[in-house]
Amino acid sequence: MRSTSTSASTRRWRLLLALLAASALVVGACSNSGDDESSSDTTEADSGSSDTTAAGGEPVSVDQPGVTDEEIRFSALGTQANNPLGTCVLDCYSDGIRAYFAYQNDQGGVHGRELVLDDDDIIDDELSNNQARALEIISADDTFATFSAAQVGSGWGDLYEAGIPLYVWQINPAETEGKEGIFGQRETVCITCTSRAVALLARDAGATQVAALGYGVSENSAQCAEGAADTIELYADDIGGDVEVAYVNSDLAFGLPNGIGPEVTAMKDAGVDFVVGCIDLNGMKSLAQEMERQGLREDVTMYHTNTYDQAFVAEADPLFEGDLIGAQFRPFEADSAGSNLDLYHEWMAETGAEESELAMVGWINADEAVTALELAGPDFSREGVIDALNQVTDYTAGGLVPEIDWTRQHSAPTQDDLATHGPAQDCIAYVKVVDGEFEVQGDPEAPWQCWPGENRDWSEPEDTNFTADGE
Repeated sequence: MRSTSTSASTRRWRLLLALLAASALVVGACSNSGDDESSSDTTEADSGSSDTTAAGGEPVSVDQPGVTDEEIRFSALGTQANNPLGTCVLDCYSDGIRAYFAYQNDQGGVHGRELVLDDDDIIDDELSNNQARALEIISADDTFATFSAAQVGSGWGDLYEAGIPLYVWQINPAETEGKEGIFGQRETVCITCTSRAVALLARDAGATQVAALGYGVSENSAQCAEGAADTIELYADDIGGDVEVAYVNSDLAFGLPNGIGPEVTAMKDAGVDFVVGCIDLNGMKSLAQEMERQGLREDVTMYHTNTYDQAFVAEADPLFEGDLIGAQFRPFEADSAGSNLDLYHEWMAETGAEESELAMVGWINADEAVTALELAGPDFSREGVIDALNQVTDYTAGGLVPEIDWTRQHSAPTQDDLATHGPAQDCIAYVKVVDGEFEVQGDPEAPWQCWPGENRDWSEPEDTNFTADGE
């Protein structure tokens, strides 16, 4: 029997925190796209177009903001100060961008120019000032394009309207919907839709009584929890029949300031043995600690949609032992298998940066920016790079993400129509916590499990790999 619980969580955080748990759902509760052993030819790890300079080896003159004959300057806008999650966002994201730029510059840059992200062009929105900082970037007009890893993307629309190419950490799908000049590390997703991935994980965990949790102050988080419950109800017969939704709470107070004791007691009474957590990693830790206190932690598998942080999990060991964690890109623990994962490892080490989820997002966004520049040609412009990337139907960042079709995936699919704007294949990559370490589930050389993207019908997923050369 499905029961729901609502708490009197405060609404005074709504303006700043409305999307804080969004990454929880765009990582695991939603899906990506791709074909078996496939990739875009535009994401190969090469030195770029050979037609980048005029006769005599000089760069083609380009009259664009932030562009000289020697360099192409970028800005990065994101959240560091006042981040209530306490995680590294903007700094780690910028590390990934700079590592990719270092790699590309080592190959000769793009169109005879070096790629530059200076310290002065890394702008902290301090959580609540994203739009104000975006307007400053527009007014200065001295960088060619912008990267953004923001908890609240309130300024993204302004950058889009100004015609500035924008590459983002895609946790704010409402801010990217229908905007063809904004490119995430993944496509625009449907938060409210059901997910075969969640059903698969519940089945593989042997779930019989499922709970789903989300924050009331975040519409995305709440919808993720409701979508997970709808998923179990839709696919229950397909995944064995002996499973049902036992508890849903999509109105938890952000950060669990009053603890989560009564909710855990309710789950214990309902016999819950599998939890889908559409909340942040600190919230999942508080939940696990309370489960341990009440004596049911060992009997419950949790699916974390926002805890892909090896150091955090290892420090808490054995609190998360046996849990499942979604990855929004090729897991670090997977084999490179023809992808650019080894290239990422190499250049993060070369630049002295620490590998992290946000650094990989920055790397992928930087790859998108370079791909767009190369496709636009030596006489490039802001409009030209946007138009060029929007012709790519199989973008994979060199096998680091399942294929994105930018001709149609700036808009989210719907529950009834997955095919029009959804993925060619519907994929998930995830790890299991074993002795405090992450282990890829499935084939390490083909770490994604994918379904056909024509509809949401149940079938057994196929192990899938994506490579830098598409072979």
